[in-house]
Amino acid sequence: MELLAPAGNIEKLRYAYLYGADAAYIGLHGFSLRSRADNFGPDELAELRRIKAGRRLYCALNIYFFDQDISALEAALERIDDTLFDAFIVSDPGILPLLRRRFPSTELHLSTQANCVNSEAARFYRDLGFRRIIPGRELSLAEIAAIRKAVPDVELEVFAHGAMCLAYSGRCFLSRWMSDRSANQGDCAHSCRWSYRVGTDPLVLEEQQRPGEFYPISEGDGFTEILSSRDLCMIDHLGRLRDAGVDSLKIEGRMKSIYYTALVTRAYRAALDALQPATVAEHHSTAARTAFTAELDEVSHRDYTTGFYFDRDQIERPASRGYRRGCLFLGTVEERVGARRFRIAVKNAFAGGQLIEFVGPRSAAQSDDTFALFDDNGNPVDRVIHHGNWYLETDCSVEEGYLIRTRPANAAPVPGRPL
Repeated sequence: MELLAPAGNIEKLRYAYLYGADAAYIGLHGFSLRSRADNFGPDELAELRRIKAGRRLYCALNIYFFDQDISALEAALERIDDTLFDAFIVSDPGILPLLRRRFPSTELHLSTQANCVNSEAARFYRDLGFRRIIPGRELSLAEIAAIRKAVPDVELEVFAHGAMCLAYSGRCFLSRWMSDRSANQGDCAHSCRWSYRVGTDPLVLEEQQRPGEFYPISEGDGFTEILSSRDLCMIDHLGRLRDAGVDSLKIEGRMKSIYYTALVTRAYRAALDALQPATVAEHHSTAARTAFTAELDEVSHRDYTTGFYFDRDQIERPASRGYRRGCLFLGTVEERVGARRFRIAVKNAFAGGQLIEFVGPRSAAQSDDTFALFDDNGNPVDRVIHHGNWYLETDCSVEEGYLIRTRPANAAPVPGRPL
């Protein structure tokens, strides 16, 4: 199976490939369901091609288009040559004529936003020219297998990890209603995650940051529905996805950090390699695979679930708490400038003497509290912050592309993965 990783911008794309993705997906500015991700613009095409380096890359054009959007898309696509992307991920059939004219040889992949949930719909989209279908997330593993059997000549891509939307395939109007940010235009405010107070006379919801704005709710049998869903995690069930006929495993998270992209991709890469015994010794030891998988609990996430794949019990339980994480992402190792010295990109401030860890694409975490920090002029410094050019010297075995993190003493405990 293909491992497909998210790339919210070009920097994240580099880490997706470095940490084990076979393919990645990235959005075009203004035309993707993650409009607040950096995505990419036409002026970045040369760098995009350099990072891609012959690997597969998909462009998400999965918003629903108004007329003015289609004309703007046509102008943007004029600057993109027809060999950069291996596929376009599409929800709205209204842009198919444009894509066929401009990119006749590029694959079409049907977005999960199109809500394809049966084999007849799969045949319909196949006949329209779609090479791959990303079914609605409401399908069980058995239903996915049934589509595979009924329509064997279309590829199936499914989500294996990441945030789940409570609304039907993400078609939610709550964000537009409360903050004038449309989920179907890629600008979801995640209103379902906000904090609410329930008023009882009359029965209303009041959002914490919007005092005095009341939203009527209905209640039955003494219960009020909770909106926040758990995060999907299928890493312990990849063999069953393979046996159901899945061709590509998709990680959600274009809005997430480099740290998330790297560690989640690395964990699924190791788990996928374990399905191929001949490659296990070459890529990862059993101990490394176990360690990489366990680190899914270290990235920022909600309670994990197996979604709709097996039964209703998992998906019906709301997240009991907000996001939690075991580590704080500090930055990345960017460039070797000496035998033991590296230029670093700092994401969160840290200081000398602090216990930090280095994490690489194929290496377990290395701890270090004896590292030294320097400014752009080579002067020793006690602390580095997000802005500026900084350097780090360490005796640990690190390379360009390694992550730097720490474990806060007050980190909230993280839950285990679903069985």
